[in-house]
Amino acid sequence: MKSKLSGLIAVATAIIAASAVSVHAEDLKFKLTNGTNSVLERFYSAPTGVDNWEEDVFGDDVLNPGESIDITIADGRTVCKYDMRFEFEEGSNLATTEDTQDLCQMGSYTIHE
Repeated sequence: MKSKLSGLIAVATAIIAASAVSVHAEDLKFKLTNGTNSVLERFYSAPTGVDNWEEDVFGDDVLNPGESIDITIADGRTVCKYDMRFEFEEGSNLATTEDTQDLCQMGSYTIHE
């Protein structure tokens, strides 16, 4: 009887833990604005502490000066702090820029010169 009760408690605990994770694993959404005078060609993000960048969010698109785009990071992770990397068109006077932000707390991000 005791082992059945322990087994039921373990199953219940696993279900509660899985439910808590799924509640917190929401997509991160924010508006990215290019506040520079150069074309933003590539935007990468990765959770802080991860050694590799995820795929370029823009794909074949770019973000022209003054334009905005809605970004959704749907990676299923439960973290909020992300590293971001911005790469500008070749020949611009802007170097590649990196920043770290808590994306759960922000609704928009503007990259400036």
